[in-house]
Amino acid sequence: MRKSGFWAAYLLLLLAQLLLSNFFNLTPYLMLSILPVMVLCIPIRIGPVGAMLIAFATGMVTDLLSEGLLGLNAFALVPVAGLRYPIIKLVFGTELFARGEDFSPKRNGLWKTVLATTLAQAVFTLLYVWADGAASQPFWFDAARFGITLVAGTALSLACLPSLAPDTRK
Repeated sequence: MRKSGFWAAYLLLLLAQLLLSNFFNLTPYLMLSILPVMVLCIPIRIGPVGAMLIAFATGMVTDLLSEGLLGLNAFALVPVAGLRYPIIKLVFGTELFARGEDFSPKRNGLWKTVLATTLAQAVFTLLYVWADGAASQPFWFDAARFGITLVAGTALSLACLPSLAPDTRK
């Protein structure tokens, strides 16, 4: 995907995340977020520090323009950016880095894509739930919130993935 096409899709999905955060609070057990997959799909040529800066800015914009604690999304999203290279290497191997190409669900396989998305979503959700009130809520509430949010967030992220990581094969 061309650079401008990726960043246009990134900004549109950020707008979608803002709408999700502001208007789709269905239950206290569920927090919908597509931010982890957005960070996971940042082009490979952008290193960990650049990805962490982009993740911080994305998280802060989300926090500023939606309800919630200021810095909470940024706090949970920056480690996802820091773990982006290890997640990609673990799931897809090193050939993406050798070829310098971004991952695509069709090219790399659906199940590998599901695993990478789930890992990114799990890191984000674990940190978000822990920082949002682990000391003030019972463990079982946080565990249920983590599980429900992980499943729903992964499914929503997989639905948004084709706009961020399209198949570039001819």
